[in-house]
Amino acid sequence: MIDPRRLRILRAVADHRTVTAAASALYLTPSAVSQQLNALEQETGHSLVIRSGKGARLTAAGEILLNHTHAVLAQLERAEAELAAYAGGAAGEVTMAAFATGIAEVVAPALGLLSSGHGDIRVRVRDAEGDESLPLVLDGEADIAVAVEYRGAPGADDPRLWRVPLYAEPFDAVLHAIHPLALEQRIALADLSDDDWIGPYPGNPCHDMVLLACELAGFPPRLLHSSDDFRAVVALAGAGAGVVLVPRSALRGMELKDVVVRPVSGPSARRRVFAAVRRGAESHPLIRPVLEALVASAAGLSAD
Repeated sequence: MIDPRRLRILRAVADHRTVTAAASALYLTPSAVSQQLNALEQETGHSLVIRSGKGARLTAAGEILLNHTHAVLAQLERAEAELAAYAGGAAGEVTMAAFATGIAEVVAPALGLLSSGHGDIRVRVRDAEGDESLPLVLDGEADIAVAVEYRGAPGADDPRLWRVPLYAEPFDAVLHAIHPLALEQRIALADLSDDDWIGPYPGNPCHDMVLLACELAGFPPRLLHSSDDFRAVVALAGAGAGVVLVPRSALRGMELKDVVVRPVSGPSARRRVFAAVRRGAESHPLIRPVLEALVASAAGLSAD
């Protein structure tokens, strides 16, 4: 009989690609993870993981078991949801991981909606970049992620996650107030190909979106200044250090000193935001109302 607890360890190794990283995510020691993998291999009668100096990868048998693991763990999530519903009453704590703008735009308003209709649900919010929240959910450190689409993100058909779209928004161009294009009503990115650029660090989902938008416009941006703080990049633009693309919602309420903000004509970057939970958990009586509140608070945000 296969122990489902060991299946979680197998999936963590597949997700993190090293025993050490999987152990850290599961709050176990590497030796404990290795012992559980060895026990799982004995239970199945197959070699499941190949360890090397470059990390760990699943064997063909390991991949077969991983495909079943997704279904088994999703079914266990559904069982927990049904048992919680049977017990009656949605009371307890839900942990949500979200990026800063997402917290301001949808999470905080959702908490307000929940307080009026589901006062017994306590939501603990954890600030996490748009590409950090999904691993937190998969590792069990968070129940809900508010995340953004990014290169390499799990797709909508990923068997580990259930997701719902929240909103999409364009990136606007922020230019110094005396920039030659400052009087234009809309900016074509190609017209900024000779400018110095300001942008997020590699690894930030917005970094990939900016690069892709510029590639579609026919040029690689000359990124001279880097910061993951939108206020910082706007301040640099106001100092004449370069031009920058910023998600529209991040500009709301910001002091826009010495800059102009212009929409971008033609193909441009868009930030697509969604909520995700472990597959099978979407019907949990604690999680479902929070997801519904997120969708309600996001209504209308996709309008340009």
